[in-house]
Amino acid sequence: MSLYKNIFETTRMIEKEKLDIRTITMGISLLDCIDASGEKARRRIYDKITRLAQNLVKVGNEIETEYGIPIINKRISVTPMAIIASGSEDESYVEFARTLDKAAREVGVNFIGGFSALVQKGFTKGDRILIESIPEALNETERVCSSVNVANSKAGINMDAVKMMGKVIKDTAYLTRDRDSLGCAKLVVFANAVDDNPFMAGAFHGVGEPEVVINVGVSGPGVVKCAMEKVKGEPLHVVAENIKKTAFKITRAGQLVGNEVSRRLDVPFGILDLSLAPTPEIGDSVARILEEMGLEACGTHGTTAALAMLNDAVKKGGIMASSSVGGLSGAFIPVSEDEGMINAVKCGALTFDKLEAMTSVCSVGLDMIAIPGDTKESTISAMIADEAAIGVINHKTTAVRVIPVHGKGVGDTAEFGGLLGYAPIMAVNPYSAEEFINRGGRIPAPIHSFRN
Repeated sequence: MSLYKNIFETTRMIEKEKLDIRTITMGISLLDCIDASGEKARRRIYDKITRLAQNLVKVGNEIETEYGIPIINKRISVTPMAIIASGSEDESYVEFARTLDKAAREVGVNFIGGFSALVQKGFTKGDRILIESIPEALNETERVCSSVNVANSKAGINMDAVKMMGKVIKDTAYLTRDRDSLGCAKLVVFANAVDDNPFMAGAFHGVGEPEVVINVGVSGPGVVKCAMEKVKGEPLHVVAENIKKTAFKITRAGQLVGNEVSRRLDVPFGILDLSLAPTPEIGDSVARILEEMGLEACGTHGTTAALAMLNDAVKKGGIMASSSVGGLSGAFIPVSEDEGMINAVKCGALTFDKLEAMTSVCSVGLDMIAIPGDTKESTISAMIADEAAIGVINHKTTAVRVIPVHGKGVGDTAEFGGLLGYAPIMAVNPYSAEEFINRGGRIPAPIHSFRN
């Protein structure tokens, strides 16, 4: 009886409550592709990706059909390209991005992550070349995603990198201006980036990871929202327990899929990332979960506390259901990808400053936020610095994925399409941080970084 009840429950979550596997991401090490000849390195990269990932989409589709669990995305992450390409004599890494795009198209994945650099403590020559290549690379490719880690809790914040990324984001916005600056939606600036994140645009395959691995990202805001409706009026500790039990059930489905993909591809199963990742569809919103707790609108006073409880309960439930929970795990708050967030911005309940406060307790940070196209480079850099500070001080991953939409301002809407959704342009603080950003240098690591 219990078995049938579990089957029925899972079927209901899929059909009525929008449970899905958001992504299966194959991580691939490209360290053995390094060559002094950029042409040879790119050939090795293409051959290795297309060989190892040739059946990824096929297997994902088979499991989706057999088990009836939607698997929305099949993706690839690779070793940070600044490391791989730096072995070559190339003075631009745009061709490496084109190679990644070609390989992703060949195997049928929708995104490939890892056009990345790790510069929390300083730059190598390859790091600088990669960062300078980002705008052109994202303009000329369709499936490539890029990330740069500018800070961590051990090293502090590389403010020279923070300054540079403000310009990179603006340049990317300009080059992709005919698509509402879409290139910026494929670019993330991190503090404390993790090596096993399966979600885009920030996924890369860390140097401590296996040769090849399968990481799974599960999502279920709709399931949690429906569970919340069953505990209306109950005390918050009861609500937290309900969320935890629901997260356990969601994680169980992800564990099943991860094990099956791993077995059929003969690739090790890495981690399961249980993150409530929303979509623009009605009924698939993190903001609506927070409102179900008793907030009139997401963004009002109390939102940060509600989000903190949600994030913690989701992680506790996931850890109980899988021995391999990792990645980011928790709750994402991407504005353009969450119908409830979009509505909260439109009605004035959710502001940029409130979103920043919420990032102190959510999984990542300022995510998929459309801002006026004339926002200064230094202002964007200051947003990155603020988020990096939250991450460094609190030993958590934070990130910035903002889109200064060229030619648009507050009151306009940016259209990104698909899972990336659409977003009202949000106002930013008009006062300058330019002198602060131009100082450059490094913000030292906090005192508690010396724990060892």
